[in-house]
Amino acid sequence: MAHQPLAEVRNDLRVRWYRCPIERETLRQLMQRSDAQGWLQAGGHLALFVVTGTLAFAAWANQAWVGFALALFAHGTVGKFFSGVATHELGHGTVFRTRWLNKAFLYLFSLVGWWDPFDYASSHTYHHRYTLHPEGDREVLLPLKPTVGATFLLQMFTVNLLTQRGRVFGKGGLISTLLSTVRAARGTVGPMDAPSNEWLQALHEDQPAQHRRSIWWSRGLLAFHGAVLAASIASGLWVLPLLLTFFPFIGNWLSYFVGLPQHCGLIDNTPDFRKSVRSMKLDPLSEFLYWRMNWHTEHHMFAGVPCYNLKKLHRAVAHDMPEPRTLAGAWREMLAVWERQQTEPAYQFDTPLPAGAGRARTREADALDASIGDLPPQELR
Repeated sequence: MAHQPLAEVRNDLRVRWYRCPIERETLRQLMQRSDAQGWLQAGGHLALFVVTGTLAFAAWANQAWVGFALALFAHGTVGKFFSGVATHELGHGTVFRTRWLNKAFLYLFSLVGWWDPFDYASSHTYHHRYTLHPEGDREVLLPLKPTVGATFLLQMFTVNLLTQRGRVFGKGGLISTLLSTVRAARGTVGPMDAPSNEWLQALHEDQPAQHRRSIWWSRGLLAFHGAVLAASIASGLWVLPLLLTFFPFIGNWLSYFVGLPQHCGLIDNTPDFRKSVRSMKLDPLSEFLYWRMNWHTEHHMFAGVPCYNLKKLHRAVAHDMPEPRTLAGAWREMLAVWERQQTEPAYQFDTPLPAGAGRARTREADALDASIGDLPPQELR
């Protein structure tokens, strides 16, 4: 399917987003960034990663193989949230008040997590401006399949070797990530029959400066992880690549289960985030690792609000929002939608709204409403 060039989309597509009413001063306060809160989130996540890595290294050094396997599983589970979760929020630039701290943590987590912050900045800017309107947002393409097959789940709970991310921005399992990074370092993308590759190509044509940055970043990724492998061979510490290079492909289960419900099974081509995005309640540890992105409708509606204030934002607009799902409830909903889509391909779940909820925009959005933080590349601001 041929798509309109993104430069034309920016001129032609205007989505009149509905946003829940909120006091302007309340929104301004919720948008305030905090270095202390940023250190608790980003520093706390990094500290937890160091702890699980240290435990795995100690178990390896003492040949305590059961303990090593358990610690490595925890290390991968914790570290997987660097890619596309920590880097997502840091990319918005809303975590720390001090801008260079946002950048420092963004590049650190991207480096160890095999993440490309430059292509993603372009993609995610379009994702927020045109959420699930495929002319301008193909970061996520519906329908998404909530996969629970035995082979897939085996990889999620052990080593993710073979999974693909054909309808979602990202690189997938170990093999596809290596291939994608090599291609990116050469300035190319994969086969055009994969929607994610078609989207990358469109972004590269639209944002050549970001593409050049992506090329050099991908080369840096290969150089860094190659140096880790070389150091491992030279020192005899074969555990180092597991702890610093391959951990994003170990224990992917939690990031998958909490991440897929963001949009899966919902409505595209709607100006109402409450219909196209799903919020959930999570336990405190999962919410921390997920950087509070379980409050995902609130994040899309007011993307300039730091992740640590999203729960407060939810309380401020709860009267106008659907009831947040539980994780189990979200998965039941997605699986039921997918089953129905096998006989009704056009079916999408229409999230019910509370009685009295607003359904039409009552005023024009301003810069405060529409802010997505520091995410947009210079060329898209």
